[in-house]
Amino acid sequence: MGRDEELDFDPDALRERYRLEREKRLRADGVDQYREARDELARFVEVDPYAPTKVERDPIDEDVEVAIVGGGFSGLLAAARLSERGVTDFRLVEAGADFGGTWYWNRYPGAQCDTDAYCYLPLLEELGYMPKEKYAYAGEIFEHSQRIGRHYGLYERTHFSTRVTSMEWDDSIARWHLRTDRGDDMRARFVVTALGPMTRPKLPGIPGLETFAGHSFHTGRWDYGFTGGDSNGGMTGLADKTVAVVGTGASAIQCVPRLARDAKHVYVFQRTPSSVDFRRNRPTDESWWSSLEPGWQRQRRENFDAISMGKRVDVDLVDDGWTDIFRAISSPKGENRPRTREERDRIVELTDFQKMEEIRRRVDDTVADADTADLLKPYYRVMCKRPTFNDEYLACFNRDNVTLVDVSETKGVERITEQGVVANGCEYPVDLIVFASGFETSPDLRRRTGVDVVGRDGMHYDDVRAKGLKTLHGFCTRGFPNQFSIGISQNAFSVNMTSMFDDQARHIAYIVAEAMARGARTVEATVEGQDAWAAQLTRPSSGGDGGGGFLSSCTPGYYNNEGRSTGGNSFLGAYPRGIGAFNQLLEDWRNAGDLDGLELTFDT
Repeated sequence: MGRDEELDFDPDALRERYRLEREKRLRADGVDQYREARDELARFVEVDPYAPTKVERDPIDEDVEVAIVGGGFSGLLAAARLSERGVTDFRLVEAGADFGGTWYWNRYPGAQCDTDAYCYLPLLEELGYMPKEKYAYAGEIFEHSQRIGRHYGLYERTHFSTRVTSMEWDDSIARWHLRTDRGDDMRARFVVTALGPMTRPKLPGIPGLETFAGHSFHTGRWDYGFTGGDSNGGMTGLADKTVAVVGTGASAIQCVPRLARDAKHVYVFQRTPSSVDFRRNRPTDESWWSSLEPGWQRQRRENFDAISMGKRVDVDLVDDGWTDIFRAISSPKGENRPRTREERDRIVELTDFQKMEEIRRRVDDTVADADTADLLKPYYRVMCKRPTFNDEYLACFNRDNVTLVDVSETKGVERITEQGVVANGCEYPVDLIVFASGFETSPDLRRRTGVDVVGRDGMHYDDVRAKGLKTLHGFCTRGFPNQFSIGISQNAFSVNMTSMFDDQARHIAYIVAEAMARGARTVEATVEGQDAWAAQLTRPSSGGDGGGGFLSSCTPGYYNNEGRSTGGNSFLGAYPRGIGAFNQLLEDWRNAGDLDGLELTFDT
């Protein structure tokens, strides 16, 4: 980046604008501004619109070697990799009526993966499946989940429409008791929790939410019985309806264009605008697909992750909005590389400013009304909020039947009445409220998943976490024998979560298979192993970002705990060298074969 006088923007003015926009949205209640979907709001989570009537069955009483909690991609990958290791006595437990996890529930109109489908959809080589487009829509992703289930024979080994409510370790039999909302008691020697980082819808804590007399639902539980149509649109039930969409994150960016086509009128209530870059979706080139050689998917994923870490690669195999962002905000390499941390931080900040200026110019180029365009411009750093990619959303605001209602000055919607939504002192009567308010991201497992985990000597997982959770490689914790988690706590992160989950599933399957082969009664992290791993992690700063204060200066959102400190909680600690180095570390650990950092016990 050149000298400041060569820029087409004023860095000091932008820093101040970012600060003011952040302060405008910062709320004293932090994450408490959201309400759990329970008690009188339980219907937003508990009702399954795709299988509203549960198939009745008797409570299950059974013993299995391995229980996998969750039937989304992480659970499916755990089952696939265990199978490959010869571990076949396992049971999956899934709250939905079919496989898919996020993609079972998230079937809102326009729902689509926002990372390259050739990277995102797992097991493409193993199943020989070619995605239809560069970015797969929800229907295809859901079908791929089912395809995995059939391929690995998982349907006959899964309890669907069943929620695990508690897991409790029984040392007398060295097994976990899994109890469910259907009265089941499953006793499992090993447990793999594969619940995903964002599975349970959360609701904004708007006064009067439960008093609305019209229809309402969360995007993660779309009610096509009310709207008509399907995830492609065609919602004829909305032709004479006025719709409110509360929230402007990734799900709103995708569903608003479909609502705009089908509804009489749409009000979009926005506290913070998303950054919306080009999508440029396209059908899969079959000749390119047929030219791929074995190992291509892992190569593509590793190439994507390398670019995300700012590494130089010979070719960008993915070449999309994500890799464009990563290149844009990376510091120069070679002779022009910065010589000090201060110089690096300055260059990265300026290139970040430049990229966000590009995003804001796109708004001006797309949205006709200047006042609306100004409200849709994001004023924060690129990775302060999850970037979105869409070629239809911004243009919606040129339609006569779409109205943007900015609620940043009041830090959100004021209240909900029987008739509609009140914002900025004005009531908007509506027939339907769609809450595009995201998912629980709390480190509190009970809140995030609804599962209470009790380990040895009655230790509750959330109590251990609150005191300062320690793990080995992010997967297992002392005091919780034979229990492993796939997720994003104390390991390394990839934007392409399914590749991250796949490598975690491979690693956990190795440990389980080794413990079984060695005849171990239990396998558990050692104190020394946890301490050694904790020493390698970056710690959350006072800003709650785990990365030196960057996120603490960001606009409020789930990335930074709504702008508040995590209070030193190590839930968000991360391996600082990135996903590629982390995976290599795990591979080296497995190759050593000594299970360093784990303690195995045996029956006497």
